[in-house]
Amino acid sequence: MAEEKKKCVGDHLGHLCVLAGSAKFDKIKELAKEPKFICFNCGRVAHSDKNLCNPMPLE
Repeated sequence: MAEEKKKCVGDHLGHLCVLAGSAKFDKIKELAKEPKFICFNCGRVAHSDKNLCNPMPLE
């Protein structure tokens, strides 16, 4: 059974998926340095869980 995607309930405007849709790649590069979390929804990584919709620690 496939894992169900969780919906984003936080401040979605600062999430990498929104930034990618807005072509803000310089901001994405900054937020993705030294990643500590991965998003279950899109697979992107970020240093802070606050920048992902459905974060999980990498370690």
